[in-house]
Amino acid sequence: MGHVIEHIALEIQTLAGMETGFGRTRETKTPGIYNVVFSYTEENVGMFAAESAVAIAEALIAGTDYDLEADIQKMREIRERVRLGPSTGSIVEEAVARDIPWIRLGTNSLVQLGYGINQMRFQATITCKTSSIAVDIACNKEQTKKMLDAASIPVANGGICVDEEDLDEVIRKIGYPIVLKTLDGNHGKGASINVKNREDAVEGLAYAKKYSHRVIVEKFITGYDFRVLVIDNKLVAAAKREPAHVKGDGKNTIQQLIDETNKDPRRGYGHENVLTQIDVDRDTTDLLEKLNYTLETVPKKDETVYLKSTANLSTGGTSIDVTDMMHPENIFLCERISRVIGLDICGVDIMAENLTQPLKENGGCILEVNAAPGFRMHLAPSEGLPRNVAAPVIDMLYPPGKPSRIPIIAVTGTNGKTTTTRLLAHIVKIMVIKLVSPHRMEFMFKTI
Repeated sequence: MGHVIEHIALEIQTLAGMETGFGRTRETKTPGIYNVVFSYTEENVGMFAAESAVAIAEALIAGTDYDLEADIQKMREIRERVRLGPSTGSIVEEAVARDIPWIRLGTNSLVQLGYGINQMRFQATITCKTSSIAVDIACNKEQTKKMLDAASIPVANGGICVDEEDLDEVIRKIGYPIVLKTLDGNHGKGASINVKNREDAVEGLAYAKKYSHRVIVEKFITGYDFRVLVIDNKLVAAAKREPAHVKGDGKNTIQQLIDETNKDPRRGYGHENVLTQIDVDRDTTDLLEKLNYTLETVPKKDETVYLKSTANLSTGGTSIDVTDMMHPENIFLCERISRVIGLDICGVDIMAENLTQPLKENGGCILEVNAAPGFRMHLAPSEGLPRNVAAPVIDMLYPPGKPSRIPIIAVTGTNGKTTTTRLLAHIVKIMVIKLVSPHRMEFMFKTI
């Protein structure tokens, strides 16, 4: 039974999206007592898998039913809570490929690369070189718009609202249709787009205020959603993003089409796969209501039904790499934006018909500038060439010739460890003094 439990623990981790394979089981001197060893990708998940494997084996022996799917989902949730995200993980993988040591500081995404004086730290895609002021500016969307507008960079017209009176004032200035979004939100939370009347605007304001006290109201700009990534003031990738959607076949309902789309092996829970599963939420129902649709509506053949108002991959969106299609003027513009805001890793959101023409010609504008932009859409786009955007981050933190290590001496044993450590410390001090001043080294030897 020990061998059975070992294989169950490995298999349920694989079913939860974590590939593991190593395991060993050995019986002890006491009959029926086994030492079971198996591999894991996340320690907390491994512990849960061990307990679950025993419970499954006991259910098999007793011949009782067992909810395996619940355990698999629980493991996915634990993994998403404790694992390194796709952006952080890609930087770590690039560091490992360059033989740069790394350690995780705590249980979040804070990571240290290198040791001692040569260490560098980052969390998600914010590094120890990232300006705190620049992050504050990027998080304040209104401040960002003012700075970009002052630098003659095209931005959407709008204003800040805290109540319906402010909302009415902004709408009088810019007119419908409008977009409402949180002042300091992320992942598209609280956003409502293409709002065309006051009733929907008031509802959108209330929805956004669940996530932020102050709400941005802007003119709705038609076009496609693009994300441009600039690292160390150099453009490294660009992607066209599409909100989560389904395409009608004239037979199935919207809910059935969603279920079928979620069967795509590229879609998974959280960040486990290239794409994220589409969940039905308030944003989805609002968009369907505007079309007079419900989840039971059967769309026409080849009709595209959008299910989210934002194109974030975390809500089921898709991405297409368009890096090689960018016009040189747009490249220069995005690199200039990163300098204006002051971010070393900068995500620029653009709404335009395309990026092959300068924005001043096709009427495009800058929607947002993001600190800590996600890398997943560039690392594994739905279509187009994947971009190793983690490499420029390591190039910035560790330029050619910069070391990542320091001399480390390990001392172990039973007796004499302290004496040996003191002798080593003294030798190192002497070596450092010799490097600084040979004359001082000679004096020190005479003193000894």
